[in-house]
Amino acid sequence: MKSSVAVVTGAAGDIGRAIAKRLADNHDVVVLLDLDGNAAAEVASGLGPVEHFVAMACDVTSEADLARTAARVADLGLVKTLVNNAGAARAVSLGDTDGEIWRKDNALNLEAPFLCFRAFEAALKVSQGALVNISSVNGMAVFGHPAYSAAKAGLIHLTKLIAVEYGKFGIRSNAVAPGTVRTQAWEARAAANPQVFEEAKRWYALRRIATAEDVANAVYFLASDQAAAITGVCLPVDCGLTAGQAELARTFSQSDHY
Repeated sequence: MKSSVAVVTGAAGDIGRAIAKRLADNHDVVVLLDLDGNAAAEVASGLGPVEHFVAMACDVTSEADLARTAARVADLGLVKTLVNNAGAARAVSLGDTDGEIWRKDNALNLEAPFLCFRAFEAALKVSQGALVNISSVNGMAVFGHPAYSAAKAGLIHLTKLIAVEYGKFGIRSNAVAPGTVRTQAWEARAAANPQVFEEAKRWYALRRIATAEDVANAVYFLASDQAAAITGVCLPVDCGLTAGQAELARTFSQSDHY
């Protein structure tokens, strides 16, 4: 019997690391893909033995690189779970967004997940596996970073397209949409503004910021047999951000406008 394999892209980051660690609970091998192979290797070595955590350098925007990587992964076992986690945001506003930024953000955040799915499609058909795309609350509402947000909105729709078209093969396709997540990038902002988390918390119903482990737990659930009847959904992991803003509700309730 072949080993069960989980593939996580963008695995050198905090969220990718947490997802890889969590998926090791029900997969024999977790493959950590990242453009920075050295960083992925460092994360993998920190997670556990090389037979369980395998790092590979891969440009997920390159079909040729993905084809080579998929062939290498096939030597390790059968892919049961694919997590498209790699992503990045550049310009904050439309005014700051030029054509190059628009194309790069779409290439990484939307086109790459499509290419990754196609690269591992055959294996997922055999395993009747799970695809989990890491989208964002930015794909559900307007919170800035327009090119990134438009791509993440497209990713949610791609998730549904795959769910509908590939369900007949037993493949489940779902998305997770994190809000603010306490990662090293946000810790850097906190170093410049120690109040940044307190300022952000007031917009979240739970009055806290999600952790990378919160995201990883959602991915683990959607990839597990417990979610066997769930496909085509986008699960916000946002401490209630997209449910509504209490601060705004209080403001309107105290006004004369109805």
